[in-house]
Amino acid sequence: MHLNQLERQLPSLKSLSAGLDRLVQGHLWVKVLIGLGLGVITGVLLGPDLALVSQDTAMVVANWLALPGKLFLALVQMIVVPLVFASIVRGLTASSDINLLKQMGLRSGLFFLAMTVLASLIGLSLAGLINPGHYVDREAMQHLVEQEAVTADVAAFALPSLGEVPTRLMGLLPANPLQSMVNGEMLQVILFAVIVGIALISMDTDKSGPIFSLVVAVQELCMKVVSWAMKLAPYAVFGLVARLTAMVGLDILTGMLVYMVTVVLGLLLLALIYLLIVRLLSGMTARVFLQETRELLLLAFSTSSSAAVMPLSLQTAESRLKVPEQVTKFVIPLGATVNMTGTALYQGVAVVFLSQVFAVDLDVMSLVLVVFMSVAAAVGSPATPGAGIVILAMILESVGIPSVGVALLLGVDRILDMVRTVVNVMGDLCACLLLRNVRLKVPAVKAVPVE
Repeated sequence: MHLNQLERQLPSLKSLSAGLDRLVQGHLWVKVLIGLGLGVITGVLLGPDLALVSQDTAMVVANWLALPGKLFLALVQMIVVPLVFASIVRGLTASSDINLLKQMGLRSGLFFLAMTVLASLIGLSLAGLINPGHYVDREAMQHLVEQEAVTADVAAFALPSLGEVPTRLMGLLPANPLQSMVNGEMLQVILFAVIVGIALISMDTDKSGPIFSLVVAVQELCMKVVSWAMKLAPYAVFGLVARLTAMVGLDILTGMLVYMVTVVLGLLLLALIYLLIVRLLSGMTARVFLQETRELLLLAFSTSSSAAVMPLSLQTAESRLKVPEQVTKFVIPLGATVNMTGTALYQGVAVVFLSQVFAVDLDVMSLVLVVFMSVAAAVGSPATPGAGIVILAMILESVGIPSVGVALLLGVDRILDMVRTVVNVMGDLCACLLLRNVRLKVPAVKAVPVE
């Protein structure tokens, strides 16, 4: 008995995502949007625009309001590593054919890489065309930077010399997998999960069965924690948005409007490209695709985490888009971690925006470096809310822009994080359709003539 036969006797991902289904049916996304609106109103009442209360009192109240949001982020960040690890191992064991796995990995990896590079280029081009940094009050922005300093360890993303490349490549293989999990080094975690999954396929089922059952149990545990976190989503959005609005005020938010519009336009363009690919691959119109995936996309918008909605992504791809199970279980967990096209586009816009605010000229080599680092950072970043802002600080330092400039973006990052997560999830579904419609060439077994 193979592992894929054993899996049929264990709880399916469809049953594990029942809790998320109930939340969707309860119109969770509507509650999140209401929380978003109430958060803005509350933040305005507490903020410096109306000055109804003192700044110290406003910050105390805002910090308490943000407590559910911080708890939500902590739960998602806590569970994302074991969830991704268990999902990738289970996805690999869904098919016992190594050649099939190689082809799926190569095709999906090239697709994610190409779309991430394209997204970064779209962000840089659109920002260079609109020039959002010319529409803000630079003095107000500089004042905010002085109040809110953001630091980051940029050494990890410094470009290696030619002689250091072999050492860096070997560093991708985790010498201590548990340490990589603790540090949130997602690329190392993925490689470890791939090795474990392939090893399980190669073992006898009698020996690998207990380990596989443990992996399924870990995944079920993660699903339970995710369902708890989702119940906090409306309160999390309300508290986080209220705190940010109270901190920066409406003047700063309206001053950032052109920057926000630039990012959203870029994300909409990227979404249109995905819809075009879906039409070419499956013949499915944009209207039908959005109708079949609307609950998933709305939940992705609500949670700002492609990892948190991974169970619903699997269910949507299998039930609504009719993608084979062996494809979805491999592509969706992989895409939730390495497919960050929305994040790459956002980082491209942010770099150009901050270069204009700080009057830093970016030459062609700097722009190439931004594209390279956006792609490299997106592959290894955790699929959790707020990860992109830390990665952005690393990229800024590499092109001579002060990393404290990310403080200018904190007030609107939560809203943009919601939108770019939707695009990331669309990319995962698009990759599933790509593999569903491409005939995988599995070597045929040569027949032996019977005498």
